[in-house]
Amino acid sequence: MWKENRLLTLVICLVLGGGLVAAVLGASRAGGPHTGTADGRPAPSDYVDIRDVPRAPAAAPAPGPEGSAGSAVVECGRNEQRHYNEDNLVVSPGLLGGAHHTHAYVGNLSTNAMSTEASLEAAATSCRGGDRSTYYWPVLRRPDRPGTGPHEGSAGHGNVGEILPEASVVVEYRGNPVSKVVAMPRFLRGMTGDAVARTADSEADVRARWGCAGSPDRTTTRYPRCPAGDRVTRTLVFPSCWNGLDTVGATHRSHLRFPAANGVCPKDTFPVPELRLSLAYELPPGLNVALDSFPEQRHSPKTDHAMFVNAMTDRQMAAVVGCLNEGRTCRT
Repeated sequence: MWKENRLLTLVICLVLGGGLVAAVLGASRAGGPHTGTADGRPAPSDYVDIRDVPRAPAAAPAPGPEGSAGSAVVECGRNEQRHYNEDNLVVSPGLLGGAHHTHAYVGNLSTNAMSTEASLEAAATSCRGGDRSTYYWPVLRRPDRPGTGPHEGSAGHGNVGEILPEASVVVEYRGNPVSKVVAMPRFLRGMTGDAVARTADSEADVRARWGCAGSPDRTTTRYPRCPAGDRVTRTLVFPSCWNGLDTVGATHRSHLRFPAANGVCPKDTFPVPELRLSLAYELPPGLNVALDSFPEQRHSPKTDHAMFVNAMTDRQMAAVVGCLNEGRTCRT
């Protein structure tokens, strides 16, 4: 009897021990190679010296004879009004605090989760030419300094530290290299990037590119370390092939898709102006910055993303389309 009890105890220990080992191994696999630090800050591997990033050829193909080679910059400032909130009108409309991290805005000065087409149309804007569209993205912080201003502690979920102001923000629309573009419909909503890229099954939706202003031929999906005096940059390019029907997609992506590398839009979609947000920051050399994110994303730079809602008037949008299709360089 004693031998049988001893054998049973041994079997139980082996089973429990095997389960514990499996759990540990499973947790380590789930964490992946970029698990972040114990306090939730980005992992050391999330940073890279820009000099170690290979040079890359120009990504955009040269415009052909039927293309729309123009560009139109909409001057909307750099959020001097300090318009921040923890909302996401595109992804979580009607849900205050639904983003769980802080967004910075240019353009429409009223944007929050409760905004409607009517409220956007009636609001003031930071854009010099009167564009009431809203453009927004997650803030960048320096975790080594405690934030004391509004929205520097309101997001929670590990999003703490001083919010870094943008040194410059460029809102630009570009054409299509192989085709003329058609107008975006009013109140078209769009997004780029993947806010859950760190835990996603693939990086197919990772779109943001980081870099240094002095090295435009080097871009990365990691936080770049730039030479002293150089600006850190974020470039967020939006999809520009519209299905011709919807202003809002069921997945926030299905109605607005990216063209192929040669500029050709997917079947049954139409090229619209390509929105590009270019952000720049003046940072001390070697500073470890952190992008606001969901807690499980550990402030990974690959989770960078941005959203917009087109609230241009038909006349304003027609001016942008005309500029692009005629190959001009415009600024409003």
